[in-house]
Amino acid sequence: MQLSLNPVELRVLGALVEKEITTPEYYPQSLNALTNACNQKSNRDPVMQLSEDDVRRALIDLEAQSLIRAIAESRATKYEHRLQDAFNFYRPEIAVLCELMLRGPQTPGELRTRASRMHPFEDLEAVNSALQRLARREPPLVVVLPRQAGTKEARYAHLLGGEPPRANAREESQDAPPHAAATSGSPSRIEALEAEVAQLRGDIAVLKDQFAAFRKQFD
Repeated sequence: MQLSLNPVELRVLGALVEKEITTPEYYPQSLNALTNACNQKSNRDPVMQLSEDDVRRALIDLEAQSLIRAIAESRATKYEHRLQDAFNFYRPEIAVLCELMLRGPQTPGELRTRASRMHPFEDLEAVNSALQRLARREPPLVVVLPRQAGTKEARYAHLLGGEPPRANAREESQDAPPHAAATSGSPSRIEALEAEVAQLRGDIAVLKDQFAAFRKQFD
């Protein structure tokens, strides 16, 4: 299922996923509650100031794509997401994807800390395992970004809004030494190796999960 959601649709969908997991007693969400959730100042990047009309238009578009469902209740219509119906996620995957929708590109370390309110990750391998499962979907749902100049960790971005913008390309070319200008259009060897290491760590984490599940059959 190929999606290309705009920023408001992504915020609405991410807020619904978050509220289902973190405050199930207030889920599904009314239009007013959902608007407040979208405009939160905590756990959001960027902070938005959406009106109810903005959120309503996004809900109409998301419902047309079968990604949300309206539930008519006696006092107010409420809304729930259907992302699980569309993709059949494991909890670690949907926690990571939700965090990427609400805060943008992040490193595995940042995701482990920030997504822990939705799912407790034991270690970075568990985060990398979830990222690799999302990256291997067809079509992929996350991608590793080129390393920013002066940073050591790779960042991941979701692909629910299409290809992520290459906002850092200019910064990297400005910081690069003159002799690197001719090759600035392709990933460096270090970036390629870092991406390969992240991939291998994810593979190992997946194998560990599979082996643990296999052992349980004999416990």
